[in-house]
Amino acid sequence: MANEMEMLRSRCAGCMSCPLGATRRKLVFGVGRSPSEVMFIGEGPGEQEDLQGEPFVGPAGKLLDDMLEMIGLDRTRIYIANTVKCRPPMNRDPAPEEMTACRHWLDEQIALVRPKIIVCLGRIAAGELIRKDFRITREHGQWFEKDGVKYMAVYHPSALLRDVSKRPETFVDLRELRSVIRRECSLYSE
Repeated sequence: MANEMEMLRSRCAGCMSCPLGATRRKLVFGVGRSPSEVMFIGEGPGEQEDLQGEPFVGPAGKLLDDMLEMIGLDRTRIYIANTVKCRPPMNRDPAPEEMTACRHWLDEQIALVRPKIIVCLGRIAAGELIRKDFRITREHGQWFEKDGVKYMAVYHPSALLRDVSKRPETFVDLRELRSVIRRECSLYSE
């Protein structure tokens, strides 16, 4: 699978299906284990990700690492990707047409990773993957199932950096996530 993921990354590197391809410094494809029982998906790369070519490497990435550590995981045991593979200018939300242009790359990643659980990091990813009208403030921490895969959305680490009052709710969500991973996956027994 690693070879297939690298082939997919190589094909994606030449993508110019939307204007983001022309402004990227580096493709931010994804990182981690493939296949993996758990996949985390954010909205799109920020400035540090665009410079380094890896998702979640800035301050939000440090917080994501801390969140993973709280539930006994790390980047080597999961797969992390974004809904779009190139940085939207000024860290704006990805536009619907950009997510549409990039969606087949994400779908192919999901097919190769074969996760049992997908964690959407923030409202943009949840709106793209769970339901268009997803309300992160009301529906974070809840489980949804599509095509045999369990989905949960949590607040995006960037939102938690801006609003620390959301952290206790996120801690509860992470404990629920850990409980389901323990019950349905083998990550903790490896």
